[in-house]
Amino acid sequence: MSATPKTIAFVGKSQAPGIAQSLSRIAHFFDDAGHTVVLETETAREIGSTDFAAMTPAQIGQHADVAIVVGGDGTMLGIARQLAPYGVPLIGINQGRLGFMTDIPLDGMLPVLTDMLAGNFESESRTLLEGAVLRDGERIFSALAFNDVVVSRGAGAGMVELRVDVDGRFMYNQRSDGLIVSTPTGSTAYSLSAGGPLLHPNLSGIVLVPIAPHALSNRPIVVPDSSEIMIEVVSGRDTSVNFDMQSFASLLPRDRIHLKRSAHRITFIHPQGWSYYDTLREKLHWNEIPSAKGPQT
Repeated sequence: MSATPKTIAFVGKSQAPGIAQSLSRIAHFFDDAGHTVVLETETAREIGSTDFAAMTPAQIGQHADVAIVVGGDGTMLGIARQLAPYGVPLIGINQGRLGFMTDIPLDGMLPVLTDMLAGNFESESRTLLEGAVLRDGERIFSALAFNDVVVSRGAGAGMVELRVDVDGRFMYNQRSDGLIVSTPTGSTAYSLSAGGPLLHPNLSGIVLVPIAPHALSNRPIVVPDSSEIMIEVVSGRDTSVNFDMQSFASLLPRDRIHLKRSAHRITFIHPQGWSYYDTLREKLHWNEIPSAKGPQT
């Protein structure tokens, strides 16, 4: 991000309580400060704003110097994938719940944003996955994932059997409820709840985490992010694949999902002094002090 961004795009979580007031307040503040302010099209429609120009994500990618996202991690995931090809840096204001990626509190955001847009910030670059579903050798679906790609069984179906190859080499067949393929960013999402490891965002790795595997020896594994991963549906009913829980495709036996690191990256902008470890400590409650009474018997 340039030290003095001229055009600032705002993206908001649709229908979130208080989103219209928050967005309007920030947008007018920076408009008054001399920046060119635009709103993402759906955001402008949802909050009923006509005060600023509305742009599609593609137009934002072509014209904006930075995008400020007001909402939760889901909002950030959606716009990050769309802006990834354009290299527009992202700033997250947390109006959601957990907020691993939207890390600036809503309260007191204006002084923080002013300082950041004056050039006082930390930046980091994160990877994405790109994937394609192949049926009889033909691509029938493709998408990007910032957090993870999840292959899973249907709600009323039994286990799914999957074959996994990495860089053309057979790794395993597994019977399970599914498989999570996660970026380092996604290691704090579904992967974590399924028993996967935490990966620092700067690590060059992709983690594969079985979901409730039939064999307890099927454990999470981290492979280089230069790897190309092929997942084949050997058997299973109502199987599907989702990208960040926002793009879905239904799968049939013998369908294959080809995954690799995307050529695009996403840049996050954080307040000066930001630390990934501070985020983990706050969001995962590592800062909680155990009871002085000790464990109860």
